[in-house]
Formats: sequence, C-alpha cells, structure tokens
Amino acid sequence: MAKAFCKLPEDFLLKLSRLGDRTDEIIPKVLEAGGEVVEAKVRANLQSAIGSNPKEKSRSTGTLAGALGVSSARQDKDGNFNVKVGFAENRPDGKSNAMIAGVLEYGKHGQAPRPFLKPAKSSSKNDCIEAMKAAFDREVESI
Repeated sequence: MAKAFCKLPEDFLLKLSRLGDRTDEIIPKVLEAGGEVVEAKVRANLQSAIGSNPKEKSRSTGTLAGALGVSSARQDKDGNFNVKVGFAENRPDGKSNAMIAGVLEYGKHGQAPRPFLKPAKSSSKNDCIEAMKAAFDREVESI
C-alpha cells in the first residue's frame, strides 16, 4: 500500500492548535454577531407591521418593540451554543409579549395577520451568515 506524507507550515499548525484552544471564546462572539443582524431585521419589520393598517389609528405603546432583544450565547445540555432573538416576558398589563407577537404575526378573529418574524428570518439569512463569517475571520486573524 502506498503512503503519502504532507508537511504543513509550522505557523499554520500553531494557529490551528490555538484556534482549538479558544473555540469556547470564539463561538459565542460569532453567534452574537449573527444575532444582531437578525434582531435589526426583526425590529425593522416589527416597526413596519405595527403601523401598517391605514384604516385604524395605531394603538402601539412601543412595549413590544422595546422588549425585543438577543440573548447571550449559551451552551445547552448537548454542548451546542445557541443565541435567541425574541421578546422579554415582562409586560406591565400582564399579557405575554410572545402572545402579542403571535397575534400580530398570525392574526386572530377580526384582526388580519401582519407577519414580521418569518419574513425577517428568510430575508436576513444570508446577511447573518456573512456577519458570522466576518466575525469568525476577525477572531482567527487575532490569533
């Protein structure tokens, strides 16, 4: 059986080993960079969805838009890192922000749906990936 040997440059091998040592530092930074891009798109879509009914005066108080945010990167029980874009649950009137967002997204009897989450997800996918690639490249360059 034939054998082949490949010698990699020493500096490349050193960078790979340092990259492996810093994985738990790099992954959260990369995910949070992507989360910020998605949050910006969701926020823009939410603002346009709230004021999109020209027949009625908007009853928006800004509470839902103020509750939108990105969680910090956390590791789950399987060892995967996750970042969530969503709404904080505390609301002064006692209703859940997730419920209000669901009604806005899907509608209810007498209220037409005004989707803002699903379009934001699909339209920000490529920008999110590019932002995460750029953040990863910055982290690799700093090694």
